[in-house]
Amino acid sequence: MFQEKLKILWNKKVGPGYYRIGINCHSGYSRTKPGQFVMLRLSRQIDPLLSRPFSIHRLILLKDHARGFEILYKVVGKFTKKLATLKKNEFIDTLGPLGNGFSIPGNIQNIFMVAGGIGVAPMVFLASYLKNTGVDISRCRMFLGGRSKDDILCLDYFDQLKMVVQLTTDDGSAGDKCMVTQPLEMALAESPPEMIYACGPQEMLKTVVVLAQKFAINCQVSVEAMMACGLGACLGCAVETQGASGKYLHACLDGPVFDAFAIKL
Repeated sequence: MFQEKLKILWNKKVGPGYYRIGINCHSGYSRTKPGQFVMLRLSRQIDPLLSRPFSIHRLILLKDHARGFEILYKVVGKFTKKLATLKKNEFIDTLGPLGNGFSIPGNIQNIFMVAGGIGVAPMVFLASYLKNTGVDISRCRMFLGGRSKDDILCLDYFDQLKMVVQLTTDDGSAGDKCMVTQPLEMALAESPPEMIYACGPQEMLKTVVVLAQKFAINCQVSVEAMMACGLGACLGCAVETQGASGKYLHACLDGPVFDAFAIKL
């Protein structure tokens, strides 16, 4: 974990309200796992005061060593509006990499990935990581959903990997007009995978978990939670566990990726 002021490499608009920001880093980030995150804070800014968590979208590599990382984000509030104004060679306060990422069991090959909207952010890193660990990524399937075609991101990347992509939108402007979990359920019934990885809105994750239980498929989910510190001190990202114990975990330390059957969504 590193707390630093890092230089911005680029900050590019990639769609209506969506941006990719590249941030310079040192080779220590080479050990980052997909699903981990960083806390970003706007340098010399009093408002907003607190840092915000962002999934690492991908590593920027030079000779197999990280020279930077990229964040995919959506402009939704005061912080991200100001983040979108930052320019190349400006600096941003960072803390990371943080949390626990996706766990990759040995010899796994048949994988379904499910992403809704900005939940696709860590899936690009995950797909690249799987390929680099020897998984035949062309055998994996991506179920990618959004409200409209403007919310479908990273499709070109998955196409380059020759992944099978099932596209859905709520309004039918791209792919099938339905929830992304509908074609997922059909695919699970036809050819169940060894693992489901999912990231997206909570209601989508709830449905994915129900389907994983129905078809007895291992499943890991990356959850969104309010965080102020990323270190477990503020206790703002509590996630309730299954069972009657009333025990809570914390997304920043125990997650943000969890075994889907261990927590209550």
